[in-house]
Amino acid sequence: MSYKLNNPIIPGYYPDPSIIRVEDDFYLACSSFEMFPGIPIFHSKDLAHWEQIGNALTEENGFHMEKNCGVGGLMAPTIRYNNGTYYIINANFADKGNYICTAKDPAGPWSEPHWMDDVPGIDASIFFDNDGSCYVMGTGDVWDNGTGVKERGIWLAPYDIENFRVTGEPYTIYNSAMRGGASPEAPHLYHIGDYYYLIIAEGGTEHYHAVMVARSKELFSFFEGNPANPVMTHRHMGFKSPIINVGHADLVELKDGSWYAVMLGSRLIDEKYKNLGRETFICPVIWERDWPVFSPETGKIEWSYDGPESLEETVYLEENKFDDFDEQKLPFYMTFWGTPGKECWKIEDSCLKLKCIHQRLDDDLEQMGMEGTLSDDKYAAFVGRRQCKMDTTITTRMTFVPEGQESAGIAVVQAMNHQLHVERACENGKQVVRVKLITADYQQPPYFPGFTSTTNRENICTVEYDKDTIVLQIEMHNEDFTIRYGESEENLKELCKADGSLINPEKVGCMCGTVLGMYATGNEEDSENTAAFDWFRCE
Repeated sequence: MSYKLNNPIIPGYYPDPSIIRVEDDFYLACSSFEMFPGIPIFHSKDLAHWEQIGNALTEENGFHMEKNCGVGGLMAPTIRYNNGTYYIINANFADKGNYICTAKDPAGPWSEPHWMDDVPGIDASIFFDNDGSCYVMGTGDVWDNGTGVKERGIWLAPYDIENFRVTGEPYTIYNSAMRGGASPEAPHLYHIGDYYYLIIAEGGTEHYHAVMVARSKELFSFFEGNPANPVMTHRHMGFKSPIINVGHADLVELKDGSWYAVMLGSRLIDEKYKNLGRETFICPVIWERDWPVFSPETGKIEWSYDGPESLEETVYLEENKFDDFDEQKLPFYMTFWGTPGKECWKIEDSCLKLKCIHQRLDDDLEQMGMEGTLSDDKYAAFVGRRQCKMDTTITTRMTFVPEGQESAGIAVVQAMNHQLHVERACENGKQVVRVKLITADYQQPPYFPGFTSTTNRENICTVEYDKDTIVLQIEMHNEDFTIRYGESEENLKELCKADGSLINPEKVGCMCGTVLGMYATGNEEDSENTAAFDWFRCE
């Protein structure tokens, strides 16, 4: 019986997909930026249905992450398999840069990072040739344009995977498909038939994003670009195409010899907003005249394709819509922002308890360094999950009485300090429930020198409420938000409406998507007060 590959195959804020097949199993890793744990790992039997089986970077292998702007941290992992070992190569820009982790089982445990002091730059990747030899690739200003000025390109070097070190001089194998093309990055290398094929992203991860291909019969040579480049993009389809920003691809071959590519893309809301961030999409690939053809006949990412005939449909249980915190461990899909301090959260009495630490959920943004400052103080008492559908409602029951300037509740969190909070607080000596809108003004990304920003915090609705326990709800239909509260789920009152587009303006972009969750804060003062969340529903 046939089945469908429905796009996106992994919805929500799961960007930069990298994929492998090991016998009958497919594994996929994604970027997680400033979320903790890091690098979610997914498994599939049929390319259509995916289950998260773990996270590669956790407390157990010493993962360090800092909360700041949302767009720092872990970007563009590559997952590969060779001779019984799984490898992930990635960069942690809140720590020491590029690293490799290894595992015998992709579900974990993964090793502590092997830091790559001799591999600079972003989007490093590894390649195992047919004879088992290993190579490392990276992105940097490595191509001489003939005027003595180095431009951005892709370099390659032999790599000792046993001792984690570069063993030869880097060689520039490519610059960009377009003359002066922006941001050639995310290199992936394959040995297929007589050629080595290089796939890169180009154009930047927003509207002009694209997949480019080059090839060579010799590994250490300058690769020949495909005359058909870009082989996949939606940038020619206008700013209202329902799927945009398509790029950053990785190839996988099935046992029957057919090929597929996974890549990132974004779904538009109201023809303008990218609340869900960059998601994971798939398309079939065929080969013509020794070049790959992505999504043959249409040349664009379709909403669905027929599933591979050689694979049997395998469906997994859906992620929980309702979490009651009866287990001592959080499910894989739940995430913190920054590596949390041990004192800021616990599961006790079938409740998630968050402490009102001095850190705010909306702390002011800082300049993002690419070398990492290794601060242990950059996190929030926040637990959430990614928004995966345009129409989503989150609801929780919380027990919390603010004693001073503390607050706690639920939040819609986007990158670059664009957030919506629904919280219990104390104002002018009165117990209240209120809605806060947080936005930020800035002129350039936080990884550019001289970055500055101003955080704007506005109370858009406040009503008195003096009970210990409250049910809070945010219902989202595209950009139309309805906020409700009450003593029970059966007796909710509408608190106000809110404009979701204010936390998803074009300037935020799609690097990260929306995270929905629970939080507590002392608002820059330490407090022993705690908010207890009995359950959390996301549907």
